[in-house]
Amino acid sequence: MSRALPPTAAFKLFSTPSPDCCRSDQVLQLSTIDSSVPAPGPTTSVNNAAFAIQGIEIMTGPTSPAPMPTAPFGSTGHLSSRIIFGAAALGSMSPERAAETLSQLEPLGINHIDTAESYGESEDRLAPFLAEHRESFFLATKTRYRSGDEARTSLERSLERLGVESVDLIQLHNLVEDDEWDQVFGSGGALEALVAARDEGLCRFIGVTGHGTRIPGMHLRSLNEFNFDSVLFPLNFSMLSSTAYRDDVEALIALCQDRGVAMQTIKAIARRRWQETPAQQFSWYEPIADVDAITNAVHFALGHVTDGTQSLFVNSSSDARLLPHIAAAGRSFSEAPTDATMTEDQERLDITPLFDGGTLERI
Repeated sequence: MSRALPPTAAFKLFSTPSPDCCRSDQVLQLSTIDSSVPAPGPTTSVNNAAFAIQGIEIMTGPTSPAPMPTAPFGSTGHLSSRIIFGAAALGSMSPERAAETLSQLEPLGINHIDTAESYGESEDRLAPFLAEHRESFFLATKTRYRSGDEARTSLERSLERLGVESVDLIQLHNLVEDDEWDQVFGSGGALEALVAARDEGLCRFIGVTGHGTRIPGMHLRSLNEFNFDSVLFPLNFSMLSSTAYRDDVEALIALCQDRGVAMQTIKAIARRRWQETPAQQFSWYEPIADVDAITNAVHFALGHVTDGTQSLFVNSSSDARLLPHIAAAGRSFSEAPTDATMTEDQERLDITPLFDGGTLERI
């Protein structure tokens, strides 16, 4: 039986020895940071692990959980975990809570972090962790600026905040508006500055990201202008119900496969825009909280490209409470669920697209 997470719980996940578990290699413990959260009831069995809430140990079963799958991140030469940590989750966290969240990444098999200068305190929260773990992670950040001078200053500021000499990937953040696109690609624009920064060793690769129904088409336009190393775009079952959006996504995937461009997806577990603003809001949209539906949604995104030459990656939600479940779905992936299964989840949970090409096109 599926269970939803409590609305205010915050979790920590760590490994401990398990002498009392028959042939179990690992016991994971999940406990609430907020002790006011009421116990939700029995544990939920998910992918051979029983997830509990109030300080209950989670037995992984008689064998260790499957390892997190990795795939080539485009043509960068890096084998990235197919679940990427979306570090927007750190934006409003305390240093202590951020440290607890980041301590989960290596046990979960995640080796790729995606942040942005505009994600609140995210880059600052990453700095202490990166001081000890920089070599273990592919590190990406973003700039929202369109002029060359501002983009260069933004990148330098990110390096200072992160406490690193360089990042693996710098991305043009949400490049979807025509006038901004013209500025980025024009003389003195952000792209020119980022190419210079790459040549100086401040970054290794350059990517482009975006939200909304227009972004696959804009990425196609961007890729026809410059050989970006990665793209990022929304992908979930409800958005692909639009024939126009699906056609643009398929065209983008085909081009990326042909050129060896890495493909990151966001909003895999989006349920809908908030109908009522919650007391505590960890994401600008309402994520799916039903564990079985999270698994299906992640599997759907991971399974959208199956030819083995290029794989889609799923960036985790900014609601860090869901990270263990997203990672568990990544580790258990074998194939995409059927459309019938996804339709059942969509109808049961009233899942609707975040973007519609009109009134709901922008964040």
